[in-house]
Amino acid sequence: MIKSIASYVALPLTICFLLYVSFSSDESIELGTYSTKGLVLNYTVSQDANVKDNVLASNEANKSFSPYLGKSFVGFKEALAFKESGGNYASVNTYGYLGKYQFGKETLKMIGIHNLKQFLNNPKLQEKAFMANAARNKWILRRDIKNFVGKRINGVLVTESGILAAAHLAGPGSVKKYLRSYGIDNFSDGFGTTVEYYMKKFSGYDTSTVKPNRLAKAI
Repeated sequence: MIKSIASYVALPLTICFLLYVSFSSDESIELGTYSTKGLVLNYTVSQDANVKDNVLASNEANKSFSPYLGKSFVGFKEALAFKESGGNYASVNTYGYLGKYQFGKETLKMIGIHNLKQFLNNPKLQEKAFMANAARNKWILRRDIKNFVGKRINGVLVTESGILAAAHLAGPGSVKKYLRSYGIDNFSDGFGTTVEYYMKKFSGYDTSTVKPNRLAKAI
């Protein structure tokens, strides 16, 4: 019992003695004599270290602009806008197509827009134009949507969103020709983008909120 008490008392006394010696020493550490010269110091962490692939940002133009919108209708129209103009409301391309969704002048006239300057400077109007044009195209293509959705043409699954995206690119008439010729009549625009490409790229989005309307207008 006495030995146990002595061992408990001896340990704190030893620690105190060592601390006293270290602080009372005349020697001091001269930090100036230490240097990192010649050492390889590399603290850079690679971009994808410990980061899952599905949260890495992508700069590829053919990827969806946002990883959060998924296959929703907002995801559909924003992905289409990104492909058309990079999402730029003020964009005018070399063929004179205008705005975030790259509308042609004749299409704008059909949905009630005649003032192009006003159109370019009004994002809200551009969004209305997109909705009106989609509703009009859905009405024109209503029978083709019924007859072809779920089928495959040249290996591409036909979906309603693919049809509407292709109609935005080429007009509903060109989409009818593509579907009814089973892909033989495949319109391409001035940049070489085809109906089939848009059918594939914009497949499977939810466009159920677009209601067919023959007389749809933006204004």
